[in-house]
Amino acid sequence: MVFSSIVFLLFFLPTFLITYYIADKKYKNFVLLFFSIFFYSWGAPKFIFVILCTTFLDFHLVSLMYRAQKRIHRRLLLTLSVSINLGLLVYFKYSNFFIENVNSALSIVGLSSIQWTKLILPIGISFYTFETITYVVDVYRRIHKPLDKFWDYQLYIILFPKLIAGPIVRYHDLADQIDDRTQNDTIDNRLTGFYRFIIGLSKKVLIANHLGQQADSIFALPLSSIDTPTAWIGIVAYTFQIYFDFSGYSDMAIGLAKMVGFRFPENFNNPYISSSISEFWRRWHISLGSWMRNYLYIPLGGNRVKSKLRLYFNLWLVFLASGLWHGASWNFIIWGAYHGFFLVAERLFLQKVYDKIGRFFSTLFTFLFVVIGWIFFRIEHFSDAIQYIKRLFILQWNQNPIFDSESITFFSLAIFFAFFAYFKAGKTIQDAFYFDNYSLKRHLIVFGISTLLLILSISSITAFGFNPFIYFRF
Repeated sequence: MVFSSIVFLLFFLPTFLITYYIADKKYKNFVLLFFSIFFYSWGAPKFIFVILCTTFLDFHLVSLMYRAQKRIHRRLLLTLSVSINLGLLVYFKYSNFFIENVNSALSIVGLSSIQWTKLILPIGISFYTFETITYVVDVYRRIHKPLDKFWDYQLYIILFPKLIAGPIVRYHDLADQIDDRTQNDTIDNRLTGFYRFIIGLSKKVLIANHLGQQADSIFALPLSSIDTPTAWIGIVAYTFQIYFDFSGYSDMAIGLAKMVGFRFPENFNNPYISSSISEFWRRWHISLGSWMRNYLYIPLGGNRVKSKLRLYFNLWLVFLASGLWHGASWNFIIWGAYHGFFLVAERLFLQKVYDKIGRFFSTLFTFLFVVIGWIFFRIEHFSDAIQYIKRLFILQWNQNPIFDSESITFFSLAIFFAFFAYFKAGKTIQDAFYFDNYSLKRHLIVFGISTLLLILSISSITAFGFNPFIYFRF
């Protein structure tokens, strides 16, 4: 079940909200947990037991670790918990990839391949694995004490607004909210949460879906038949699709959480207005970047290493890991290495070039680098990705125009909202919508607009029939 489905919008969500709001305060967490388990079971009934069992084991391991007096015992329990969770992630997500590569190597030397039954990837396993690790590490570092009740810990892991695609919420940021959300559970937050959810839904349904259909139709063509304009239309459409798809889903998650008293961290901050790749990663999938920095980059030494070579290695390694986190395929690893290369290059010399050419041109070049990087993300095979990049620059025009009035409309909407905050006035308007207090008049206006967008979104889902979610498989 995804947030942009009719089942969720017209059946699950209304039922959940009514039940949650009428429930007594002491039962609200149980309502949340029940609906979260049902939400996950709807799409992956076989794997709900994996989550339930691992959360039971983790809760008790971390409790033992917290009470342990000797440092060696605490470290052993930390290692055991992290190993179990990463082991499950590796088993379900990377076993197929590993066996396929081993079999390829065996075939080269003439040996028989390993027989293997391909595993199905549990939905959202990367997200809840990382949150499990934040729990054990935060408790180990004494940043926050563990939760007292097993059901509260299970709610932290399986809370449905963030379960499938984040944001990745660090344990110490959410721990106190699980026990008491009174301060945030207000009528104003419920309404602004509803507005945020509708904005995310509209980004996903009214922009990403339409551009995604166009991108898919172009990427389905034989590479040899794609001319330069078509190649650019395809990858730019995908560039906007993945942003509005994923950021829209994050907006929906943040909005849903706000409607029930939780405060989730922001996950996107207008990444395409960035003037460097370093800035792009401070704005794109912020919760993943924060996780990688706190639980991988800093333990590797971060910026406090003795040599610049080690610093560059750490940066590159983190982005290789980030690429691999996105999927068990060489194209994701290459995509991570590609971004890691630019981060190192900016430290070496590229940032000086950006400073000389000014913000506008550095933003333009950064956007171009990001667009080309998405080719490796979108196309599985490296050789095909290289061929696609060549199609961008061969300067061939051999097809009939596919850029009709409908395409122009959705591209215009995507460009407008993706770069809306590039100028100060746009950022002011955006911040006022997301973060300012609302007067009664503003509530009435925004509620009316949100209702209209909800109707348009439901109509689009019903009529359009094209409603994928890119990050669903991660």
